[in-house]
Amino acid sequence: MACASMRHWCSIRVPTVASASLQPETANSRVLVLGGTGRVGGSTAIALSKLSPDLRIVIAGRNREKGASMVATLGNNAEFAEVDINDAKSLDSALTDVDLVVHAAGPFQQTENCTVLEAAIRAKTAYLDVCDDTSYALRAKSFMNEALAAKVPAITTGGIYPGVSNLMAAELVRVAKSESKGEPERLRFYYYTAGTGGAGPTILATSFLLLGEEVTAYNKGEKIKLRPYSGMLNIDFGKGIGKKDVYLLNLPEVTSAHEVLGVPTVSARFGTAPFIWNWAMDAMTRFLPSEVLRDRSKVQEMVRLFDPVVRVIDGYAGERVSLRVDLECSGGRQTIGVFSHRSLSISVGYSVAAFALAVLEGNTQPGVWFPEQPEGIAVEARELLLERAAQGTINFVMHKAPWMVETNPKLVGLGIYV
Repeated sequence: MACASMRHWCSIRVPTVASASLQPETANSRVLVLGGTGRVGGSTAIALSKLSPDLRIVIAGRNREKGASMVATLGNNAEFAEVDINDAKSLDSALTDVDLVVHAAGPFQQTENCTVLEAAIRAKTAYLDVCDDTSYALRAKSFMNEALAAKVPAITTGGIYPGVSNLMAAELVRVAKSESKGEPERLRFYYYTAGTGGAGPTILATSFLLLGEEVTAYNKGEKIKLRPYSGMLNIDFGKGIGKKDVYLLNLPEVTSAHEVLGVPTVSARFGTAPFIWNWAMDAMTRFLPSEVLRDRSKVQEMVRLFDPVVRVIDGYAGERVSLRVDLECSGGRQTIGVFSHRSLSISVGYSVAAFALAVLEGNTQPGVWFPEQPEGIAVEARELLLERAAQGTINFVMHKAPWMVETNPKLVGLGIYV
């Protein structure tokens, strides 16, 4: 459990699923999971069934065999629906009598239309997506007026990163401001995943597509553009992960955190393992034309080529994932949050499920929101959401000085660590 006040989180001991504080009041709700036969959607459905056993879950996809297998895994409260997300009639039919649609049918890169969000607004159904693409997220935000008019609550970028990481950043900023110990000046997102995290071809395609995008970052309020997979830093993710190399990527939480939280300097970096993958991704940005990396059909061909090799490497690289969010304030104060799990595929499922339950419980206002906006996830609902998302984490801490989290801090005297 968290410490008595969120302003003084020290180390969070994650409660079991049976904990009364985690039990949602969603017994009569019906959730449609688009992409439910894939790794992210399937993991989300499993996590939802564990966090809320009475929840009715509709697995949506195009493969009936995979759908039947997932329904068998979930049990009596699950059913399968064959859905084509590019067909308005198919979506409208699937959204009948649904309380929430979870859009996990990526990749979102190079997707020009928000067909699922539009269908949710037509059906007056709450919406959540796991988008990790800046352009798509901003396109989703452009439907604000339509969502307000239909009184539909919608969250974009509600996964693990972005998603959980956005809420971690929002809490770091909120506490810093509430304690009046300086103005937030610099926010940095660091992410690490071993191999592809066991998350399958979609994650691999997403990674390749991101390599074709120029990186947006902010420096003292100025928007700057940088080469993807440049700017390497060696970051200590602490217990269970250690030090890893991370590189700049174009991720939507950079823009949303800058605009919503008002932090003037923001960036995001990602790294993987073994080192050959970091080397290969850097080489791709240097030697492949960006138009190739932005072409979904060409990227899918590369994924089919690399996938067998990736599966082998994932077999020994494991699936560990870690998020570290650093906030620096005026006056030199620095606080961080760390969220680490042994399995990306499990952790992303609980993260998305935590957002889904928060929406079903009425913690999201009508409109289209980023997670860190209080209209998206009410401030008082953040602690419970993070507790649910943190099921099974090997390390989850907030509001710590870096030396208190890092692997081997060195005491230089007088209680000072470096």
